[in-house]
Amino acid sequence: MATGKKAKKYTISVVAEQYDVHPQTLRLYEREGLIKPSRSAKGTRYYTEEDIEQLELVLNLTRDLGVNLAGVEIILNMREKMRQMQNEFEHFLQYIRDNLGSEMFTIDERSKSALVPRRRIELVVKRGDRNE
Repeated sequence: MATGKKAKKYTISVVAEQYDVHPQTLRLYEREGLIKPSRSAKGTRYYTEEDIEQLELVLNLTRDLGVNLAGVEIILNMREKMRQMQNEFEHFLQYIRDNLGSEMFTIDERSKSALVPRRRIELVVKRGDRNE
């Protein structure tokens, strides 16, 4: 449900000053597709909290880890593919629970009297802290 609260947006000058980067560096990151700020009708760039998180990741990779921009692009693409794979896996598990779970993972009377009784199997998905 929408709360009516507007998301915070920051201009390029505010972001550049906050992260001690030149505005041209932010424009370069945008041209390279590493960050994607939104634009106003007049063309002003606005950075959301998600854009800021992405920028922090790019800066961490470049400043702290010495990764070049081509490497950053590869890492970001891999992260996105991993996120997609995680979503697909979660959908697959949900499909199994919804469609096969009641048949596959319950013990019926026949299996209790079998020579080798079938054990009850439970699917468990561990949901931990995701650094996305």
